Amino acid sequence: MMEPLDGNAIAGELVELYGREMTTATGACANCGATAQIGELWVYVRAPGTVVRCPSCGNVVMVIVTIHGTTLIDAARFSLREPPE
Repeated sequence: MMEPLDGNAIAGELVELYGREMTTATGACANCGATAQIGELWVYVRAPGTVVRCPSCGNVVMVIVTIHGTTLIDAARFSLREPPE
C-alpha cells in the first residue's frame, strides 16, 4: 500500500492555480463534513494525476492533472471555508 504525502506536496501547484499560498486554507469534505487545512489532506502522486483525499473518511476531495502543459484542478468535493493566513 502506498503511503500518502501531506498537502504540502501540492503547494506549488496550488500557488500556480490560485496565485497564493493555499496549504493553510481550511475546507470541508463534501462526503463526511470534516474540516481540515489543505496541508493536512492526504496526497497520492503516483496516479495519472494527483489524487487528494480526506484524512477523516478517505474519500477523494481533489484531483489535479497537467494536460499539454496546463494544470487543472477539480476541487468540487472540498469546499473552502477559510482563506489562508
